[in-house]
Amino acid sequence: MRRNLREVGLFEAKTRLSALVARVQRGEEITITKHGVPVARLMPPDLVRRNAGQVAANIRRLRRGIVLGKVGLRSLIEEGRR
Repeated sequence: MRRNLREVGLFEAKTRLSALVARVQRGEEITITKHGVPVARLMPPDLVRRNAGQVAANIRRLRRGIVLGKVGLRSLIEEGRR
């Protein structure tokens, strides 16, 4: 599925939400801007799940080889509960 990235201003997004959702259903990704600054993104839910999986994989990859030193994970969890 090919995605098109398009920016839409907040006012246009509010007035044309149904049309934008229909485009997202067809696979498009739409960024909503406020005064030219991106503030939100509309995307198909399967894309969100796929990105979440990639994020989790990246976290696992990044934490390999990181040690806590003398502090144990259990003691950190217990300290966070206080």
